[in-house]
Order: sequence, then C-alpha cells, then structure tokens
Amino acid sequence: MVFFTWAGFDEMDEVTGYGSAELLDNGSIHITFAYHNGDEAILKAKRDPSSTAF
Repeated sequence: MVFFTWAGFDEMDEVTGYGSAELLDNGSIHITFAYHNGDEAILKAKRDPSSTAF
C-alpha cells in the first residue's frame, strides 16, 4: 500500500488532497482520492485477462 498527497485545479480553483493505492491479492488495484475538507472517490480496477502487457 502507498499513501500520497496531490495538488491540482478544479474549474480554475486550486485543490489539494490525499489518497492511497493498494494492489490486492486477486490482481486488482484499489485507489482512494480525497479532497481536503471535501469529497472522496474510490477507483477499483482489474486487468482484463485477455489483455497483454506492453
């Protein structure tokens, strides 16, 4: 698991936040992004078994 902070812009307003990413045993990844004093988004992804790495 890794933890991180981030900074960027949302419709020209400066925003910051924090998050984490974890590679799970089943090969999927779980990523959480949170705005400081605001919303949170959770992303989950799993590789398509028919895809190939480049």
